[in-house]
Amino acid sequence: MERFKSNGREHVNPAYDSTLDEPPVYEETNRANGDHRMVRPSVISAFGHDTLDRLPHIDFYRNAGSMSGHRAVRPSLQELHDVFQKNGAIDVPDTVEDDNEGSEGSNETPSDDLESAVPNDPPKGGVKFGWIRGVLVRCMLNIWGVMLFIRLSWIFGHSGWGLGSVIIILSCVVTTITCLSMSAICTNGVVRGGGAYYLISRSLGPEFGGSIGLIFALANAVAVAMYVVGFAETVVDLLKEHASLMVDELNDIRIIGCITVVLLLAISVAGMEWEAKAQLVLLVILLAAIVNVFVGTFIPATAEKKAQGIFNYDSKIFLENFGPDFRSETFFTLFSIFFPAATGILAGANISGDLRDPQAAIPKGTLLAILITGVTYLAVAICVSATVVRDATGNLTDLVTPGVPCTGPAEAACELGYNFSSCAVESCKFGLMNNNQVMTLVSGFGHLITAGTFSATLSSALASLVSAPKVFQALCQDNIFKILHFFAKGYGKNNEPIRGYVLTFFISVAFILIGELNTIAPIISNFFLASYALINFSCFLASYAKSPGWRPAYKYYNMWLSLLGALLCCAVMFVINWWAALLTYAIEILLYIYVKFKKPDVNWGSSTQAMPFVSAVSNALSLSGVEDHVKNFRPQILVMTGPSRTRPALLDLAHSFTKNYGLCMNCEVFVGPKAEAVEEMKANMEKNQLWLNKTKRRVFYTPVASESFRDGAESLLQAAGLGRIKPNTLMMGFKTNWRTAGAEAVQSYVGILHDAFDFEYGTVVLRMDQGLDVSHFVEAEDEMLRAMKEQQELDNEMMSNGGKSKGLFRKSRKQSQQVLATRVSVSSPLPPQVTKMNERLREASAQFKKKQPKGTIDVWWLFDDGGLTLLLPYILTTRKKWKDCKLRIFIAGQPGRSELDKEEMKSLLHKFRINCSDINVIDDIHVPPGSDTLKDLEDMIKPFRLHESKDRAQAEAMRKEQPWKITDEELSTFEEKTNLQARLNELLRENSKSANLIIVSMPIARKASISDFLYMAWLDILTKDLPPTVLIRGNHKSVLTFYS
Repeated sequence: MERFKSNGREHVNPAYDSTLDEPPVYEETNRANGDHRMVRPSVISAFGHDTLDRLPHIDFYRNAGSMSGHRAVRPSLQELHDVFQKNGAIDVPDTVEDDNEGSEGSNETPSDDLESAVPNDPPKGGVKFGWIRGVLVRCMLNIWGVMLFIRLSWIFGHSGWGLGSVIIILSCVVTTITCLSMSAICTNGVVRGGGAYYLISRSLGPEFGGSIGLIFALANAVAVAMYVVGFAETVVDLLKEHASLMVDELNDIRIIGCITVVLLLAISVAGMEWEAKAQLVLLVILLAAIVNVFVGTFIPATAEKKAQGIFNYDSKIFLENFGPDFRSETFFTLFSIFFPAATGILAGANISGDLRDPQAAIPKGTLLAILITGVTYLAVAICVSATVVRDATGNLTDLVTPGVPCTGPAEAACELGYNFSSCAVESCKFGLMNNNQVMTLVSGFGHLITAGTFSATLSSALASLVSAPKVFQALCQDNIFKILHFFAKGYGKNNEPIRGYVLTFFISVAFILIGELNTIAPIISNFFLASYALINFSCFLASYAKSPGWRPAYKYYNMWLSLLGALLCCAVMFVINWWAALLTYAIEILLYIYVKFKKPDVNWGSSTQAMPFVSAVSNALSLSGVEDHVKNFRPQILVMTGPSRTRPALLDLAHSFTKNYGLCMNCEVFVGPKAEAVEEMKANMEKNQLWLNKTKRRVFYTPVASESFRDGAESLLQAAGLGRIKPNTLMMGFKTNWRTAGAEAVQSYVGILHDAFDFEYGTVVLRMDQGLDVSHFVEAEDEMLRAMKEQQELDNEMMSNGGKSKGLFRKSRKQSQQVLATRVSVSSPLPPQVTKMNERLREASAQFKKKQPKGTIDVWWLFDDGGLTLLLPYILTTRKKWKDCKLRIFIAGQPGRSELDKEEMKSLLHKFRINCSDINVIDDIHVPPGSDTLKDLEDMIKPFRLHESKDRAQAEAMRKEQPWKITDEELSTFEEKTNLQARLNELLRENSKSANLIIVSMPIARKASISDFLYMAWLDILTKDLPPTVLIRGNHKSVLTFYS
């Protein structure tokens, strides 16, 4: 019960149910459709009354298939807002249990989102690591490589400890910036398994993620071979010292390498716990080796060590080794040799799926690892630089002798009693510049350095052997490359990628046997650097897009610093090896194009989705401050097609006008009671847009719900678009059934045309004799698909029952067969005449989708409407499908001056830079139409005439009773204009009967003067019995200009 204090007394609210503030108790129910849903009965909420509203809870925000808890379903807005049913119980499902999702044998992968702020306990038998064992230890072992014991002294010999420190610090800067970016991404939501691939793919999308994930996994697999070969070479060197080679040097490396990989594979397959224990053992050995180096620098040097150039700490040696002594190398080549040693910072992130709390562990562990390893590299290098000279002979007799000059590269040794001047003219074997085993010689116990070398190589190999399958498994689970989905399956409590381990094993063994790793090494380093660059770029792009969803808990990052990090990574790629960098870019671009072409069905809310939105809004706002100019006019079409599939010819022609360069909106008005219309609209919205995208029509589906068709269309005419990006042209199909549709439908149709003129839209009406509406085909196809799907499901169920049907199943099968038979009967043979009409309609519906044959587009530009009647057909001729069609221009002219009118139009078209094949002047438009055409017109309007009587009062009463009918006065007043439409039809049939498309200036009906049925008769008689005809009327503002 809810308790509160008032005036010093404690009260109890009996209506409060405290169970709502705690994890609810659920009851499992089976729904009629087979779904399993977890339902919590209606209870008294924390607010003290019975309500459907729920308190905020993490379960409402889980992904489908979450393994860390049930996915909760909050009441919908409709459930809260709709009219309350008095007899209905308040019972809202709280959670959904996704049926069979993530089970074995399912192609889907469970959303192992692990969203809990407090890490969940791992399942029994599973292993989850903290930030020390999971991230810090792995990163340190991967960064502390053989570079520390074999090549570091050589690098500092060439560069001096001054520039050498710059090399280490610069490397740490690059990795630290990358780590800061990675930390920001990691803390911006739940991190699943997949490491770098997961971070990049969720930030930059599947194209970048898929391409970098594949090469990153391959890089780790090949890196196993590189590290193992390094270990094998050290072992073979020991065997050579003791004359114990098995076959020869090369084959011994192969044998030892393959045996080592098998052992490492066994440790990895045994489980992450065993692998972690092995890493701890290797870490102890490595730490002992590092401490051994520091200890060795304090042990007094023997005469033998001094002859090899190794002394105790001396300021003269330290100062002498400060400056560079480049002999065969440069600063950049030394940097390129050292930097790969710093590329182990993703070792912890790569096993993100095995961390208890990756959001906290990855930033903390990786940054600390960079700090510790960076300080270690600097400390070891500086200690060695203060105790070892650059060149030494190793001869105990090379002492300073009075009278013998002591110069050369190791002058500090002269003051310490040794003369290594001979190294200036001949090659010496000792000193920083000449001996890779300086660390072994400096240390207190040389064999411990060898053990440290073994530990460094094996730990790096083990980390790569674990990373490659983990990253590869995450990539395969996302099914971006469908051919690789076989490797998505995991085994055991930790979902171990056993198949990935085996694949990595074969890849590494293959590279060990092939050899040539020195050639491959720079490519692998560039693969890692490409990953770092994209991690930095991901952080920059997410920050730059300023999406509200970008809320990283880690605040110590900077957008521009991340961009600098990305650029530095790209620069370092070329510093290491320019051809390897180009090859890396080429591979990544090819994979990017492949994934882009395949269009994987995923939506991760990446920054690449946010950026176009930001850019679109920015561009739209910038356009708002720019005045419209005639040179920049382009048709932005609002096309009233209804459902996207029902009038394909109308949609295709509109799309031809706009293509990819203008706005085209496929509009549908859902008419009916608001609640029903809105539900239907929401149900169809995604389906129609998906169909448009699938058929590659660059069109926006824009529905609206309204009480009437005209009101909906008016809403679209006023509100569609954004800023300057809004429609300027209305396009509709001709209402062929206007004579039977009824007065209300005709008034609505003509009213929309009036509204378009009122809102200064250009208006386009398409008529095809075969018709435009193929909705009955669409419905029949959908019905047939549903029937086939039901039949397939029944067949599958029949097979799963061993081919036998029992009980209810036999009954349901019989009923379904009856339904299928009923549905198929819809497609039973139709009368030949109907079949022929349907075939013609099908053919006509696809007419504008295919390439047009050679022919003409006849443009009857009868009225100057600003040029839209001429511009639209010109645009058609620029499209590939219409390129074989020539423009023919028809204009009205006065008798006796046809040639003059033709020359004037030719001059005008020349100034407009619009080519046409012919210009025809029609100078007999004023001739009355033939009797047959007039009879057709009279038959059209006869049912809609008022047939007024001679009695004036009775005639007035008839007009009030049927105001939509055509009066005798109206016919008499507009007789000439009515006859003009009939005459134009005769001329069109005479001159343009063979045209591919006819464009005609649309007549305008003055409001309140011309009735709707008379206007429809005008449009009907004008376009009757013609090829596809388009009526166009611009808004009488210029859309063409001849000025530059």
